[in-house]
Amino acid sequence: MAGRMAEAGGARSAADKTLSVLEALADHSRIADLAKAAELPKPTVHRILQTLVRHGFARTDGNGSYVGGPRILTLAGRFLQRLDIAEQVRPILRDLQESTGWTVHLALLSGDEAVYVAKLEGAKPYHLASRVGMSLKLHCTSIGKAILATMPDDEVHTLLARTGLAPRTPHTITDEPALLADLRTVRDRGYAEDHEENEAGVHAVGAAVFDHTGTVLGAVSAASLVNLTEAHPALPTQVTTTAHQVSQALGAP
Repeated sequence: MAGRMAEAGGARSAADKTLSVLEALADHSRIADLAKAAELPKPTVHRILQTLVRHGFARTDGNGSYVGGPRILTLAGRFLQRLDIAEQVRPILRDLQESTGWTVHLALLSGDEAVYVAKLEGAKPYHLASRVGMSLKLHCTSIGKAILATMPDDEVHTLLARTGLAPRTPHTITDEPALLADLRTVRDRGYAEDHEENEAGVHAVGAAVFDHTGTVLGAVSAASLVNLTEAHPALPTQVTTTAHQVSQALGAP
């Protein structure tokens, strides 16, 4: 058995092994049981557990037993909060999708990126590449630029120094002064636009969403393929109205 476990363990990546041990922690606490459940040698499991303990994903009683650590609960709470937010405002997003026929997204700020937490497909017979759980860059999306526009220029500069301005398409703004100028326009009119800057052939309009403290949480967008986009002069107003309604639902004044 040990030989088979060592062989299986050798064929698996370090990430696979760590996730196997983390999953086994939900049902087992002793190293021998964890090793059996994860199909890994006990020394490997012990090393992984030490790493998990250091990072707060596991706790030990000092007598050879392990349980999940507080970091698991923290992350679970953050994910659940995102899911709760998405479900709470889904009727508002649905109204925008039904009134425009465009694909509607809600994404929340996460570090230097945003993450899609809701996507309502448009009425057209196509599907955009976006999906719930996917992260997106801030400098080249309507959602990202709507978020960046809520920040002062020096804060944007600091963020861009960390992330860079990688081109996603030939239309991506990769020059910081040009992006800052675009963000000033976003602030003035209250919404951002993405003209094939993140995905070729896709146009999107986005507006920022805020919490009860006035802190930016993320943004709402409506997106469509450029060659299927019909004249829609009311779209910016509809998107900004939706973003305001979402913010109000989340406690913003």
